[in-house]
Amino acid sequence: MSFIRRFIDPYLLLLLATVALAAVLPARGEGVRVAEMAVTVAVALLFFLYGARLAPAAIWAGLTHWRLQGLVFLSTFLLFPLLGLAVSGVARAWVPGEIAAGLLFLTLLPSTVQSSIAFTGIAGGNVPAALCSASVSNLVGTVLTPLIVAVVFPLTGLLPAAGGGVSWHAIEGIAAQILLPFVAGQAARPLIGGWIARHKRPTSLVDRGSILLVVYAAFSEGMVSGVWQAVSAGDLALVLLFDGVLLAAVIAATTWMSRAFGFSKPDEIAIVFCGSKKSMASGIPMATILFTGSSVSLIVLPLMIFHQVQLFVCAVLARRYAARMAAGVDPAEAGERVVAAAVDSR
Repeated sequence: MSFIRRFIDPYLLLLLATVALAAVLPARGEGVRVAEMAVTVAVALLFFLYGARLAPAAIWAGLTHWRLQGLVFLSTFLLFPLLGLAVSGVARAWVPGEIAAGLLFLTLLPSTVQSSIAFTGIAGGNVPAALCSASVSNLVGTVLTPLIVAVVFPLTGLLPAAGGGVSWHAIEGIAAQILLPFVAGQAARPLIGGWIARHKRPTSLVDRGSILLVVYAAFSEGMVSGVWQAVSAGDLALVLLFDGVLLAAVIAATTWMSRAFGFSKPDEIAIVFCGSKKSMASGIPMATILFTGSSVSLIVLPLMIFHQVQLFVCAVLARRYAARMAAGVDPAEAGERVVAAAVDSR
């Protein structure tokens, strides 16, 4: 066991096992509803616990950290789209046009919420700042992403944007699944905040468990819809390569900019994890609104693969950050430091 922990990330093994389970036993029929409900409950519980643990002063500090928030916003809605234009321009010579369009589309999406915050917590980063940054990105993205798609896609000639409009359902979902549980946690903090601070393992299990559930639900959806069978193995390999290039470039850029502008290590962690992700939960509903016909399944394919890649890469990266932050403490405990400090602050 010590050999495995030294050379192989145990959490990455859990992620691989989850993907294997989804490939062999994907959620079907009633199981889909159960899986979706489990993800909803896990994410809501995660944010309830964060709300109960984080001091209001720490939340306000994260929201008013304008330099950090600005850098994440620029990474999400400027750096990513510019890279997307370059990568999709190259990819269109090698993959079907719908897939090339999907590579561009994924770069226009907002950041994820739950995984950005969970990985920031695991790594020992600035959780309040990540919470504010990821939530604002998702809310703004429901309006900004369709506008960017409507402007950029006709110029590239990849695919015409059709439909249009803003997904108000996504905004309601964010409020119901994230903001309301967080507010409820804040309200319950005087009663249960101390107990949660003394018992760190439940929050750690919810952090990791929520991501595993998201991976299972997402991969199951791809297996059942047959999207993985619509393209060749060579196409999938190229999409994986292009997705990897995009993710590596953004992680490298956000890491470099964080250090060049003198951000602290906890702030750097929040910037890297919030600025390098894209939301499949927001992207797939948006794609069904903005694009028509059977091309939607191919357009979202790069996003689905990118979603898996970012989870695997960030799981490894979070543990490496945690090991550096721990200074001799078990890496599994490192992600709790910033949250514990926020709870103790007044």
